[in-house]
Order: sequence, then structure tokens, then C-alpha cells
Amino acid sequence: MKILLASVFFCLACTATPAVFAAEKVGFINVDGAIGPATASYISRSIEEAKAQNVQCLVIQLNTPGGLLDSTQKIVQNFLGSPVPVVVYVAPTGATATSAGCFITLAANVAAMAPATTMGQVCRKRERFDHRAEGLGIESH
Repeated sequence: MKILLASVFFCLACTATPAVFAAEKVGFINVDGAIGPATASYISRSIEEAKAQNVQCLVIQLNTPGGLLDSTQKIVQNFLGSPVPVVVYVAPTGATATSAGCFITLAANVAAMAPATTMGQVCRKRERFDHRAEGLGIESH
């Protein structure tokens, strides 16, 4: 008898579960390349569409060497004002989120990275130092 009741309960739970999860949706976009005005506009429109579609979150797959500061600031402001949680996923394997991509990733509600990806700020201070040192007759190593 217990087995029969357990089986009936299990069958009811299995048939009810898909209806509960059927309404949950996740938005997804892919950003692959430099960050500029077109990218900022694309992300802004995607957040608005995610809000209109009532999705649970918007996943942005990101692979970028960086880009423009103004566009990065617009994207970050959109993330911070978004009623939809934003997930930035640095992918595929070998992808980067450097410079502007680093700031965009850190501004998301959730940041995730595929294996063998990198994130960070590009710094060219050494190049500037070497150039100035050469002008002063100093040898740098």
C-alpha cells in the first residue's frame, strides 16, 4: 500500500513539475568583439527585451579585448538599473574579458568564466616607460 501511495505521489509530482518550470525563461545574447556604441545599444535593447519577456535573467556570453570607455559606462549603468538580473559568462574556452570587458563582467549580478578564459585590465605603462626612457638615453630591460 505504501509503495502504491508513493508511486501515485511521484507520478503526480512529475506531471505537475513541467507546468511549474514551463513559464521560466532565460534570455541569452552573445557579445564577441570590441565594445563600442553598437554593443552598448545591443545590450540595452536586450535588457529591455528581457524585461518585456519577463525572463528570469539575461545571460551575456562575452569575449572581448576591450573597447570604448563611454560605451562601457553605458553598459554598466544599464546593468545597475536593470530589473532583470544580468549574468556575464566569459566564454568559450580561450575567451578574454580584458579592459572594458573586465568592468562589464564585474558589474553583472553574476560573473562566470569557462575554463581557460582570462579577465583583467590591460596596462601599457611599461611601454610608455620604455619610450620615455629611450628619449632620455636610459636603457630599460
